[in-house]
Amino acid sequence: MYQIGEEEIQALRRVIESGRLFRYQGDQPSETDLFEREWAARIGVPHAVAVSSGTAGLSCALAGLAIGPGDEVIVPAYTYIATALAVLAVGAVPVLAEVDASLTLDPADAARKITPRTKALLPVHMCGLPCNMDALTALARDNGLAIVEDACQADGGSYKGTRFGAIGDAAAFSFNYFKIITCGEGGAFVTQHDDVYQRGLIYHDAGCPFFRDISEVTVPLFAGMGNRFSELLGAVLRVQATRLDGILAGLRAEKRRLRAALAEETAFTFSPVNDPDGDCGAHLGLLFAREADARAFHAAAPGTGAWIPRDTGRHVYTNWECVMERRGAHVETRNPYAASEVTYTQDMYPATLDVLARTVFIPTTPARGDAEFDALVAALQGAARSAV
Repeated sequence: MYQIGEEEIQALRRVIESGRLFRYQGDQPSETDLFEREWAARIGVPHAVAVSSGTAGLSCALAGLAIGPGDEVIVPAYTYIATALAVLAVGAVPVLAEVDASLTLDPADAARKITPRTKALLPVHMCGLPCNMDALTALARDNGLAIVEDACQADGGSYKGTRFGAIGDAAAFSFNYFKIITCGEGGAFVTQHDDVYQRGLIYHDAGCPFFRDISEVTVPLFAGMGNRFSELLGAVLRVQATRLDGILAGLRAEKRRLRAALAEETAFTFSPVNDPDGDCGAHLGLLFAREADARAFHAAAPGTGAWIPRDTGRHVYTNWECVMERRGAHVETRNPYAASEVTYTQDMYPATLDVLARTVFIPTTPARGDAEFDALVAALQGAARSAV
């Protein structure tokens, strides 16, 4: 999905020729420093920290909120396994909840999962699709909970005019190979709160007190991790970020065009989207009445890129072996589940499994030509009519 070209090559050459690949460069702003400032400004928050992955970004956000052992965090049953693993990494326990037809966290089921141990909601803007942030924000406010947005699949998306990451208390982004913009591997966490930023900063880099001026940090230092960014990644991402809005415009335009072209088909309805304008536009969701209908359509649409989210193992809770079997750490004495009664079964989120099996995603691209687009539409129309 991402676009990469000569500008990224020149950015890499600039860093390599400088001989300064380490992100900390004394008084001189580094590529990573500049990326953090630019990303924070793009999202609309005062703080951003570049980290080694989206998973690290989630862990830093949770640590920044002082979430740890004894706490629970509500996570959707449809997301990449890293969302749940980030919760375990800080010593807390992920409590799963259903997704609704939008394939994002169901606010009603999230409300049912709240216990006295719940400290945060972790909505995931899956496939660039906005969560129902109005309902989730109200739920968090009414129950004294924090919100951590997982925007790892939704770089640059928004909800009712506010970028993902500027809605909750903290958020994480991913820039790995599969994301809207990329530097191969990497991530960031952002927040509006000074104390959350300071704790997340310490957590992301145990060595930061030795390499940078942290005179602004008032939070007592604690044992952090090693999730630093490099200058090579920062240089590439600074260029990639300038491409973001153009990529999103192209994705959204093709999604609108596909919807219009398929509007008369009766085999399916379009999956609901909580904010069509803020949706990244990376996929058009087709919702079928029955799983059999979705599978018939999928079988009749080879070569279109169509896929059924129920079949993507790493994103469906039933395949999260270490979570399902409550192995939350490398040794039992560090296992968050040891002091928790939270358990999981394969069939405990039936609404999620049902809607995932009845949905077919059609991926979009900002670079498809008219002839290729017309061929795609014809193939999808043919599949729809064969599935009726």
